[in-house]
Amino acid sequence: MRNANNLFLLFISICYGCNNAEKATEMIPPVTAPFTEIDTLATNDWWNRMPSEIIDLKVAREEVIAFGIYTVSNSTLKLTAQLFPLYPEETREVTLEIKREGQWQEIHTQLVNDLGWSALFRVENWTSDEDIPYRILHGQMASFEGLIRKDPADKKEIVIAAMSCNSNKDRGDRENYVRNINYQDPDLVFFAGDQSYDHTEHTAAWLKFGMQFREIFRNRPSITIPDDHDIGQGNLWGENGRKALSPAGDDGGYFYHHEYVKMVERCQTAHLPDPYDATPVEQGIGVYYTNLIVGGVDFAIIEDRKFKSGPKGKIPQLGPRPDHIRDPNYDPATVDLEGLELLGQHQLDFLDNWGEQNTELMKAVLSQTGFCGGAHLHGSKENRLHADMDSNGWPQTGRNLALKALKRANAVHIAGDQHLATVMQHGTDAFEDGPWAFVVPAIVNNYYSRWWWPEDEKAGENSNDILPWTGRYLDGFNNKITMHAYVNPESPSSGGGYGLIRFNKDNREVTFECWPRNVDVSKIDAAQFVGWPFTIKL
Repeated sequence: MRNANNLFLLFISICYGCNNAEKATEMIPPVTAPFTEIDTLATNDWWNRMPSEIIDLKVAREEVIAFGIYTVSNSTLKLTAQLFPLYPEETREVTLEIKREGQWQEIHTQLVNDLGWSALFRVENWTSDEDIPYRILHGQMASFEGLIRKDPADKKEIVIAAMSCNSNKDRGDRENYVRNINYQDPDLVFFAGDQSYDHTEHTAAWLKFGMQFREIFRNRPSITIPDDHDIGQGNLWGENGRKALSPAGDDGGYFYHHEYVKMVERCQTAHLPDPYDATPVEQGIGVYYTNLIVGGVDFAIIEDRKFKSGPKGKIPQLGPRPDHIRDPNYDPATVDLEGLELLGQHQLDFLDNWGEQNTELMKAVLSQTGFCGGAHLHGSKENRLHADMDSNGWPQTGRNLALKALKRANAVHIAGDQHLATVMQHGTDAFEDGPWAFVVPAIVNNYYSRWWWPEDEKAGENSNDILPWTGRYLDGFNNKITMHAYVNPESPSSGGGYGLIRFNKDNREVTFECWPRNVDVSKIDAAQFVGWPFTIKL
C-alpha cells in the first residue's frame, strides 16, 4: 500500500478499462500520504515486486483461490474466500457452489476486495443436519473445495483444537500440526492470534498462514482472531480504536492506518458469526466479539486488546518501558487507577448477557491472552519482569470484572499469546474463586520464549507433585492464581505445540490436552507435555 490514497488503485484501473499491467502502473498517482510501506507486496502494481521470502504471490491462475474459512451460527453460513492478488484485467467475481444430490448448485457470487483479496459469502436459512460439500470458483480455472460439516449435536464429546503464535522465524510447512489435528478430528479449530508476524505485510503473511493450515480448516469450522502482531505492532492496547503515536502503541491505540487494520480484521474475522453489537470503535474500526454454538457447547469470542487502556502517560513509569515493571517492591495499587479499561463496558455487557443465555450448555471464552502475568522470564533467562502490562493481569480491576463475568457464566477460558502453555485457576477475592484457564503453547517457540520460574524457586501452597512450581501464587500485580501445569522452553519441541480441549457433555467435564509439535499422535506411545491431560468439572 503506497499510501492511503492509493488503496483502491486497482479498482480505479478496472473502472478506466485498463487491460494490461503496464497501463495500470502508469496510472498510479504520486505518493502523498504518511504511510508508504504497508502491504506493498499485495497492492498497487504488486506484480512488479521482487520475490518475497514470505510467499510467492505470482501463482498459476488455476491456483489463485488460496482457501475458504467458515462458521455456521443461527442458521447462517458465513464463508470467506481468500485469494492471491489478482491482475487488473481479471474478474473480481468469485462464486460459491454447494453439492446436493450429486449436483453442484450456485449459491452466491461476490466481489473480491482488492485490499486483502478476500470476499465474504453469507447464506441465511442454512440447515446444519448434513455434511455439505462446497467449492469456490474464480474465472475459468480456479477452484477450492471443502466440506461444511453438520452440527455435531448428537456427539457426547465436542473437541476444539487451539493454536497461536505462528512465527515467521520458521516459514516451513506445518505438516505435523495438519497430520495430528486431522487425525484427532476436532469439531472446531481456534487460532488465538499472531497468525502473521510480518507486521506491514499482512496479506502475504495471511496467505502463508492459510497455505500452511488450510488442510485443517478446509473441512471444519474455524475461528481466527487477530492479535498485536497481525495488525503490525509488538504489543497492542487498542484503547477503543484511537490513533497511537508510535509503533510501540503504549500510549494506546493503533499505529498503522485504520484501513490496514480494517483489512486485517476483515480477512481474519469476517467469517465469524455476526457481532453482538456491531457499533464500531474510533477511526471506524469494526468489532467482532460474538458467540458460536457448536454441538451444544457455547463459545464466546472476545477482543481483549481492542478496548484496553495504554499505560503510557496514565500511570507512573516504574521500569525501562511504560509497560514493564522490574521492582518487586513497588505497590501494585499505584497502577490500578480509576478510569483504566480492560474489556470495556460493551464487552462486559456482552459477557453478562451471554452468561445468562443457554445456561444448560457448557461454555468457554476464547480470547487472545491470559488474565494474569503468567510468566516470569521473557525472551531469555536473564530478563526477569516482575510485571508485564501486555498481559491481562493489568489493570487489575478490569481483570477481576472480566473473570467474575466468566465465573458467573460457568465458563472456562482458552487463549494463547504467551508462548508458554499453562493451566491455572484464577482467583479474584480469594484463591480459586474464579474460572479455569488454559493458555496454549506457541506454534513456533524458538525465537522468543517465556518461562514460569518463581524467583524463590519454591512451590506454592496446595502444590502438586507433577511439576516443581505449582500451587498458589501472586503475580506481579498481586493477582491470585493457582498454577497446575506449565511448559517451559526446555520441554520437548522447545515448548511449541497446540492445545486440544474436550468437552464431555454428559458429565460436564473439560479435559485440557497439550501436545508437543513433533509428536505423532497416531503412535501408541505418543505423550503430551508433563502435566497434561488435565481434567476439571464445570
